[in-house]
Amino acid sequence: MVKNKNGLSRDFIIHPGETLKEILEDRGMSQRELAARTGVTESYISSVVNCQKAISVSFAKKLEYALDIDASFWINLQANYDKELADFEEINEISGEELEILNRLNSIITHLKQIGFLEKEAYGPIIVIQLRKLLNVSSLIRIPEVSQAGAYRLAKTTKVDPYVLFTWLRMCDLIVKDQQIEQGLDIDKLKDKIPRIKDLMFEDVAVIQPRLKEYLSECGIKFSIVKHFRGAPVQGVIKKNDDGTLNLLMTTRRKFADIFWFTFFHEIGHIINGDIEDKLIDYDFAKGELEDRADKFAANTLIDTAEYNSFVRKRDFSLPSIKKICADQGIPTYILIGRLQRDKHLKYHQYSTEKVRYELVSPEL
Repeated sequence: MVKNKNGLSRDFIIHPGETLKEILEDRGMSQRELAARTGVTESYISSVVNCQKAISVSFAKKLEYALDIDASFWINLQANYDKELADFEEINEISGEELEILNRLNSIITHLKQIGFLEKEAYGPIIVIQLRKLLNVSSLIRIPEVSQAGAYRLAKTTKVDPYVLFTWLRMCDLIVKDQQIEQGLDIDKLKDKIPRIKDLMFEDVAVIQPRLKEYLSECGIKFSIVKHFRGAPVQGVIKKNDDGTLNLLMTTRRKFADIFWFTFFHEIGHIINGDIEDKLIDYDFAKGELEDRADKFAANTLIDTAEYNSFVRKRDFSLPSIKKICADQGIPTYILIGRLQRDKHLKYHQYSTEKVRYELVSPEL
């Protein structure tokens, strides 16, 4: 009994000739008689029933007349056999190099099983096959090459694992794929939504995720918060869709609320500034003019620039003073504390009890 790497037997793959042989035996019909009825040689019939020759479409039609069994039955039987045999051979031909890639993808594979994109009980070669289908590649080994040929370039840094990043980006596409949005991107509507979005900074984290999804969908943006994985050091990714909508996905990497909101408005800044040509992958370490403009947009959106500069010039960073300007600005205290820490006016341990942490969970879980 020949078995594949997943323990499946080659003997369970049934050639159509075996079915034909059983039918002939049940009907008491000899191979010679079937040959006469179908107009083929007896040796041809013998080669089919002994699983040495496939049932062609033309022979399936002849069997339809001779046995009164529709040609589609035989055609489908042969097609299923060919597919099962190809799958069996494919699994046995998976290289050790491709199986080794699974070790690099272990964490994200576990997550993909949790959210239903991979079968929970699958392992080894079967996972390789499922990942090939999920990622639309004929071999996992080709991922770096496909990545470089796509609409984005991998960052030239050891922090990025091309296999993890490629899989993570595909997961992002799948997570928002079925979100229904009735209109394309509307920048003016997005700008109008900003005050309502800022109000969410006072809400519980459980309210924030679905509300952001709702508000952004009204602006033509599919939104989700997704799990972060080592090897994909990304704080957000924005992608244009063919229907005029955008995908905006943020990771759960940043736990502090002030960083979450700064990152969120940083991504919104990219959208409003028109930085999205096709896909923008916002790496944690990204620098440049586009990033500086997005940072500026986020900072100015969260806190009025003139008020902030005036507050800093006074050099009074006491908690009562911080709370007063926050009340005047209509923002949570943690937003200003976070800004002052990033700008090095405060140490990161100062007012730590005022900081808020989000336990952000991907809503797909």
